[in-house]
Amino acid sequence: MDSSRLSFSRVLVVIIFVAVIAGGAFWAYRHFYAASNNTADVTTTAVSRGDIDVLVSATGVLEPSNFVDVGAQVSGLLDVIHVRVGEQISKDQLLAEIDPTIYLARVDANRAQLKNQQAQLADRKAQLTLADIQFQRQTNLFREDATTRENLQIADASLASAQAQLAMLQAQLEQTASTLRAEEANLDYARIYSTMEGTVVSITARQGQTLNTSQQAPVLMRIADLSNMKVRAQVSEADVGRLAPGDKVYFTTLGEPGKQIYGQLDYIEPTPEVLNNVVLYNAFFSVPNEAGRLLPSMTAQVFFVVEQARDVLRVPAATVAGGQVWLQQSSGELVERKIEVGISNRIYTEVRDGLADGDLVVTGGAPSRQAASSGMGGGSR
Repeated sequence: MDSSRLSFSRVLVVIIFVAVIAGGAFWAYRHFYAASNNTADVTTTAVSRGDIDVLVSATGVLEPSNFVDVGAQVSGLLDVIHVRVGEQISKDQLLAEIDPTIYLARVDANRAQLKNQQAQLADRKAQLTLADIQFQRQTNLFREDATTRENLQIADASLASAQAQLAMLQAQLEQTASTLRAEEANLDYARIYSTMEGTVVSITARQGQTLNTSQQAPVLMRIADLSNMKVRAQVSEADVGRLAPGDKVYFTTLGEPGKQIYGQLDYIEPTPEVLNNVVLYNAFFSVPNEAGRLLPSMTAQVFFVVEQARDVLRVPAATVAGGQVWLQQSSGELVERKIEVGISNRIYTEVRDGLADGDLVVTGGAPSRQAASSGMGGGSR
């Protein structure tokens, strides 16, 4: 009996010993091997301070803020063009000349006709004076019964006729003078001057070309002020509601993709353009161009700044899921941390609470919640 009890006691001790060894091994596996497996394949990045911009992107084109299309007001042969594309010109500078032969001839003809009518006017005035003298003479003679009433009536009618002819000739003279002014204006229009200071950005007419203004004024060239440029950006209907006049905006060009040029949104046209069933709205803003490096029709990659955060804690946007991140502690353990987030774009998310500068957040290989709960548990600040 004593021998049996002794054997049972030994077996029990062995079982307890084995259980302790197995438990210790299991504990060590959970806290060292499993933790090592959970952290061996993760990648982390440090929480840092920086800027975050929430942007709306669009494609735009550069246009002059102020330009004028120079046209011809009279028909004729384009005799000479005095400027070239790219030339800087001043206001009232002579740009082109139309052959003035026909207009000069018309001016000369009207001037000659005007002189002829002025001579006739002098003759009519003399005839009026004579008719008036004859009427006064017949009036005096009639008072003295030295002439007949018929002669007095003839003198009166002659005076009235002379007055009417003089008035008619004066009207003709005024008409001729008006026609002369029009022909002189047409002669002046044969010399085309600039109405503004700027740069010749295009010339659409050619020297020797015949211009016909009977239907519409032909455009010869375009002059633009390139010291200030306007950007016309096409914004999709999904994004246009996020924009408002005064929003900060910047753009880059294909020639200088690393240089950001800033401005402010001026206005958005309410009427859209539909291209291949895509609804786009034109948004405009202006930028200075003192160096002259911005040219018409350049393509611009435009970015409207919808929200901004400066010098804030931020983490990669991909690390945040439902307001939580995985945090690697100094011991190497991974814990799930709930954080308060601010604005976010496709690259960074603002952290307003829950993390500190320098904390390591997991960017790849984060364990599942089940793995974490089995070996490491959660935590929060």
